[in-house]
Amino acid sequence: MKPDTSNAYGSISRFFHWIMAAGFLLMLFTAVAWTLNEDYFSLIDLHKSVGFVLLVLLVLRLLWALGNLSRRPAGNLLVKLGHAALYVLMAAVPLTAMLRQHGSARGGLKVFGVEIMNGAPEKIEWMTRLGNEWHAPLAWALFVLAAGHILMAVVHQLKGEKILNRMLGRD
Repeated sequence: MKPDTSNAYGSISRFFHWIMAAGFLLMLFTAVAWTLNEDYFSLIDLHKSVGFVLLVLLVLRLLWALGNLSRRPAGNLLVKLGHAALYVLMAAVPLTAMLRQHGSARGGLKVFGVEIMNGAPEKIEWMTRLGNEWHAPLAWALFVLAAGHILMAVVHQLKGEKILNRMLGRD
C-alpha cells in the first residue's frame, strides 16, 4: 500500500475519498429520487444504511488523516477551511438524521436490516424538530460545498497545479 506523501495521497486516503464520494452520490440520488416521485421513498432504508456507513467511514478517515498529518500534501488556509467545512457537514448530516430517528419514537435505526440504535419509547420533540429542520438543509449545503470542491480541483488542475493527480495517486 502506498502511503501519503507531500505530493500525493496514499492508497488508504484515496480509498476513503472515493468510496465516500460514491456513497454521497448515492445519498444524493436517493434524496432527489423520492423528492421527485414519492414512490421512491422505498429507498429510505438504503439511504439510512448508507448514511450510517458514511458516518463510520468519516470517523475512520479522520483518524487516518490525523495519523498522517505530517505526510499529507500541504494546502493554504482556504483549502483547510473548505475541507474542515466538508468534514463538519459530513458529520452533522447523519447525526441530525440519527437524532430525528431516535426522537421520533418510530423505532430504532436499522442498518441493512440490523438495528444499531434504539428508538425512544415516546416522541422527543426537540430531537425530531432539530432533525426535521436541519438534516435536509445541511445535506444540500454539503452537496453545494462538494460541487465547489470538485470545481476548484478542476480549476487548479487546468492551471497546471496537478491537484487531481494527488487524489488519483500520481506523483
